[in-house]
Amino acid sequence: MSIYSYLRKAYYSLEAKKKEKYLNGLINNGLQLGKNVEIISDYFFDPSHCFLISIGDNCTIAPNVRLIAHDASTFKLLGYTKIGKIEIKENCFIGDSTIVLPNIKIGPNSIVGSGSVVTKDVPPNTIVAGNPAKVITTVEKYIRKIEEISQSKKIFDESYFIGNLDEIKRKEIIKSIDDSIGFIV
Repeated sequence: MSIYSYLRKAYYSLEAKKKEKYLNGLINNGLQLGKNVEIISDYFFDPSHCFLISIGDNCTIAPNVRLIAHDASTFKLLGYTKIGKIEIKENCFIGDSTIVLPNIKIGPNSIVGSGSVVTKDVPPNTIVAGNPAKVITTVEKYIRKIEEISQSKKIFDESYFIGNLDEIKRKEIIKSIDDSIGFIV
């Protein structure tokens, strides 16, 4: 193993331990996490009000998600800050760089699109996106649409993951998505 590989491995190991320690600190201060919650990469879960945040079973939190359970905009004018619960129910997917504000409930089986700012409750089984987030469709309709598109597409397997790609596989993926989206496991 080269010195670069060793240092890189050590760096990522330390980063993982640092993130685990940070998350455990939030949990010790009241953050409620269900079973099988996947938190990918960087995130911000309001550390001073993490006890107001709950994430249900089987949720995925994509990178750069911010759960903010307080709003200090009133502090200068009124001398106090607004606070509110954030409840993410089971089986939700919260997309990359989403911001969820105080006093929000995201219903079970819902998807929040990347880059969204959630300012209102999200109904169950719903997809929302945008700033502010608005209802786009139901999860059921979305899944039907994706399944229909995938019928005429190759679904690329693990041999197409970044570490396994060669020029031939890259070209195959590019050709597959030339007219629309593609799919990979």
